[in-house]
Amino acid sequence: MAVFAFSVAPLGVGESVAEQVAEAVRIVRESGLPNRTTSMFTEIEGEWDEVMPVIKAATDAVGHGGHRVSLVLKADIRPGYTGQLDAKVARVEERLAADAAEEGHS
Repeated sequence: MAVFAFSVAPLGVGESVAEQVAEAVRIVRESGLPNRTTSMFTEIEGEWDEVMPVIKAATDAVGHGGHRVSLVLKADIRPGYTGQLDAKVARVEERLAADAAEEGHS
């Protein structure tokens, strides 16, 4: 299982790429795989062979109309682990809460 973070945008279409990025995010959400979109990346969790076609479809959608496309892709591949899209963040939040609690007892 892996968590993939990617950012995809057309080049040369003007200042706003919201319409094209929205289409990419729509494809990710319709995949049914766990996902989250932030201001900079869309994260999607699943097996390599199920995630890569979704990223390809999202990239193809952004390039619709013959646009040049920029794709940034990062993966955390961790066999045997699921639910890491949320668990990784939860572990950091727990650590911050523990640190805050320790500071409150000093």
